[in-house]
Order: sequence, then structure tokens, then C-alpha cells
Amino acid sequence: MNLRRSNNGSTLNPLSVKPKSAQGRGVLSEEAFQSMISLERKRSERSRKPFLLMLVDMGDHHQPTERTTRALGSILSAVSTATRETDVVGWYKNSCVVGAMFTEIGLGDRASALGTMITRVSGNLKNTLSLEQFNQVNLSFHLFPEDWDCGEQRRPSNPVLYPDLEKRDQARKFLSAVKRAMDLVGSLTALVIFAPLFLAIAVAIKLTSKGPVFFRQQRIGQHGAPFVFLKFRSMCVNNDASKHKEYVRQMIAGKAERHPSNGNGEGVYKITSDSRVTRVGAFLRRTSLDELPQFINVLKGEMSLVGPRPPIPYEVEAYDLWHRRRLLEAKPGITGMWQVSGRCRIKFDDMVRLDLQYAQNWSPWLDVKILVRTPVAVVLGEGAY
Repeated sequence: MNLRRSNNGSTLNPLSVKPKSAQGRGVLSEEAFQSMISLERKRSERSRKPFLLMLVDMGDHHQPTERTTRALGSILSAVSTATRETDVVGWYKNSCVVGAMFTEIGLGDRASALGTMITRVSGNLKNTLSLEQFNQVNLSFHLFPEDWDCGEQRRPSNPVLYPDLEKRDQARKFLSAVKRAMDLVGSLTALVIFAPLFLAIAVAIKLTSKGPVFFRQQRIGQHGAPFVFLKFRSMCVNNDASKHKEYVRQMIAGKAERHPSNGNGEGVYKITSDSRVTRVGAFLRRTSLDELPQFINVLKGEMSLVGPRPPIPYEVEAYDLWHRRRLLEAKPGITGMWQVSGRCRIKFDDMVRLDLQYAQNWSPWLDVKILVRTPVAVVLGEGAY
């Protein structure tokens, strides 16, 4: 038997088999089981109690036989026997990959819990299957929530835990192609039109402060994958970011105070009196001209014209679990629901809710409406600083 903690990503062909649970419990279909994974993720985000997803398959099922069909039925019986009444058993992939969710496994020693599950399930499988079948079984475990390390140059989120998002993306495949076409045309057009402005801003930056024209910073993109984010430099070089880090942590925790902005008593959730910002940089920020280089990120496919703003790694470290969903459900963008709805005047949790609302209701037409509203928001300077 092959034990592993991550899925090998192979595609398995469905088998026409619907065996019964050994304990008389119903075995959920693929659609129902994947919906339960989504529901359990949200429950875990709130309760902070992890769950363990176990997947069992027989390897290559390109040519299903009656023998493998019977083996899968035996696997279902063995898995059902090894689970508690509160656990969920079903098809992760219809009649191909058996799944089981061990819910609320406890906040203590996760390694011990994993070892217990492996021993219990493998023992049942060994007693149920023939030696040849047992040696063909691939058993993988996937713990939610995952440990995100934004310092690594890889995607920290485990795609196995998000089958509902994969299915949604497949259903939107054509519309996603339309969105990418809009991004390519829009970014190329903007780079051509704003080329003289790029040059003028570059000259102004070089004449008024020492340092590069562009500010490059690691940001976190869709699925938690890092990329190099571009802006026109608006600050002095070699500045101390500790003040910003602390304010961001307070803002995400809902403890930050609003700062006055342009004489507006309402204020913004942003540091407004920042000695690190240059005179030219202050103008660029108020007019959002510092954002123009991000059209290059859009052209490279790292960002979209419309989407959630990409966070800095230390922001993600301060996230609550449910905040991560804004990175999982949509590609980051130059503008979005947040930018046209008040920007920095909005609390962080409300910003996340706007991002999730955008991801759930997204369509090319919604992108067009946001893009049309963006110039008005920029001219009025709503929440900008």
C-alpha cells in the first residue's frame, strides 16, 4: 500500500459501481461529497477545528474490470467501518476515488491523529482486500487548514481540498478565456496610451529622489502563489516597514483607528502622515498613477484588470482563516469592488466580503461595470491616500 500526504494529480476514469456502506450509512455521490468538503472548510474556518480528508484509490483505472469494481466496493466497506458516525464517506471522484472526512480531529497532536487514522484504515483494508489489491491501494491524507508559508516560491494551498473551486473554474472555462482576452487587450492598450505618462513620471521620480523608478515587491496571488508586484516608487529607498506592518495587523484584527484624509472627517484605514512618502509619491498615490506599472503584471498573467488587491506576505500571515478565501477564489486585480466602493474607508472584513461577493458573482459584464466606475472613483479620490 502506498501512503502519501498529497494527491498525485492523476485522472481516473469513472467506474459504474455503487456499493453500500458497511455500517448502513449512505455513501455520498461526488457532487454531494464535494459540497460537504466545501461546507466543512467553512465550518473549520469559524470553529478553528481541523478536519482530515482521506482519499483511497486503486491507481490506474483506465480500463475498469469487474475485479477492480469489487475491490472498490470492499474499500468502501473498509473505510466506512473505520470511520465514526460523525465522519463523512463518499465518492471524491464518482466510482473511482473513495473519500472520507474525519471531522473535528482536535487541536492537539495532529501527527498522532494522522498516525491513528493510517493504522485504523490500513488495518481494515488489509483485512478486506487480497494482498495484491492491498499493494495497489494509494492512500493519501490532506489536512485542513493547511500551513501556509508565503516565503516559499510555490502555491501553499492544497488543490485537493478545493474540488468545488476546480469544478467551478471548469464550468467558467469559456468565460475565463474571455476575461483573459479582456486583460490582454486592456493592458496592451493602456501601456501604449500611457507610454508618454510613464516617461514623465519616471523623470519626475528620478529628479526628486534617489532610487529606482519602479518599486518591486513580493505579493501573494491566486491560490497563495507569490509574484513580483510593480508600482512607481512613491517612497524613499531603504525605509522601515515596521510601522506599516503593525498598522496592517491591527487593521486586519479590526482594532485599527481611522486616520484623517484630505480634510475628510470620515477618515481612512491607512497611514496618511507617512514620512517615507516623497512629494511626487504623495501625488502619485492620491491620483493612483503609482498603480500604472501593474498593467505589466496583467500582461504577464499574474494579475487581472479586475479582482481583489494582492496582499503583502506579512498581511497574509495576519489573516484569519476565512480571509484566505479572497486569494483562492479569484486572481488579484488592479481595480475591483473594493476600489469602487470606498477603498480605504472600508473595514478589512468588509473588503474581504466584497472580494468574495465579486468572486461568486463574477462575469465579464461585472468586470466591465467595475472598469467603467473606476475612473470616477480615481478622479473623486474616494478613500485614496
